[in-house]
Amino acid sequence: MRIAVLFSGGKDSTFALYWAVQQGWDVKCLVSLMPSRADSWMFHTPNIQFVKVQAEALGLPIVIQATSGEKEAELDDLKKALQTAKEKYNIEGVVVGALASDYQQERVNRICEDLKLKTYAPLWHKDQKLLLQEMIDCGFEIIIQHIAAEGLSEKWLGRKLDQRCYDDLLLLHKKFGMNAAGEGGEYESFVLDGPIFKKRLVIEDAEKRMESVNCGTLVMKKLRLEQK
Repeated sequence: MRIAVLFSGGKDSTFALYWAVQQGWDVKCLVSLMPSRADSWMFHTPNIQFVKVQAEALGLPIVIQATSGEKEAELDDLKKALQTAKEKYNIEGVVVGALASDYQQERVNRICEDLKLKTYAPLWHKDQKLLLQEMIDCGFEIIIQHIAAEGLSEKWLGRKLDQRCYDDLLLLHKKFGMNAAGEGGEYESFVLDGPIFKKRLVIEDAEKRMESVNCGTLVMKKLRLEQK
């Protein structure tokens, strides 16, 4: 199976890529959309420019498509990106890291159907807490790069999503009802390393920018690749 993976650089799309590799599929490329606005309905935005560095660390080519990020109009840009991947890499299917968003899943399915591409969502409606635990157990190095939920604060930005962090997220789930996997937008993640990475990413320069007590972003300015 020749596939592309919709890739944001976060934990879910990276773990979907890992799943595809585990199936023995031929991952031809990553596909990333770069919105010009922060409130895109479809696509991840914090530090999205560094997907290029992640692709290099993974040893995979990447198709990058700019998009306005405007509702529905951004779907045309997704279709362009997948059409490019199909023409350039002869892909047969697309793997997505969707967990529970019907809005996103339905629209990706529709676009892929138009392009005669199969769609695979290996994480769809899986137990999110178990998935998060599996990511940690598999050795992925994940950090939190954006927060927007009660119970989270500036100290969470840049925090490694390890076992202790996972336990703290479960406590916040019990106290505030927040989704421990961040599916409700409570936080966004960024993957620095893992079993499918050929090189590890290291953050050399970053700045924490807070919009309010519970909302902020780790703005990355410089990354480098390190041999493993």
